Amino acid sequence: MRSLTYAAMLVFVLVATLPLELVLRTRVYARLQRLALTVVCVAVPFVVWDVAATHAGHWRFDLTQTLGIELPGGLPLEEWAFFLVVPLASVLTLEAVRSVRRWPVGDEPEERS
Repeated sequence: MRSLTYAAMLVFVLVATLPLELVLRTRVYARLQRLALTVVCVAVPFVVWDVAATHAGHWRFDLTQTLGIELPGGLPLEEWAFFLVVPLASVLTLEAVRSVRRWPVGDEPEERS
């Protein structure tokens, strides 16, 4: 069971933020191009940093808490998924707050008086 620790945390984050899309209608999944651009802008530099730091020995991953699947760069599958899940959850949370507070984001059509 310990090998599911990291994956379970990622699933929890996804499950916890999914209602934001459904209940508040944030439309994050409806704007996939914007979401993909956001994830790429966040993931690329952090994956590079993560790979460099692990190869330099600054930190490592406890493989007993992962599924044991290593992907390019020597990072566990869950670490790659982290760079997708966390930005997604962040965008969902931001859009949920924006929706509740009625904050404009800049892509809404102007209202005519």
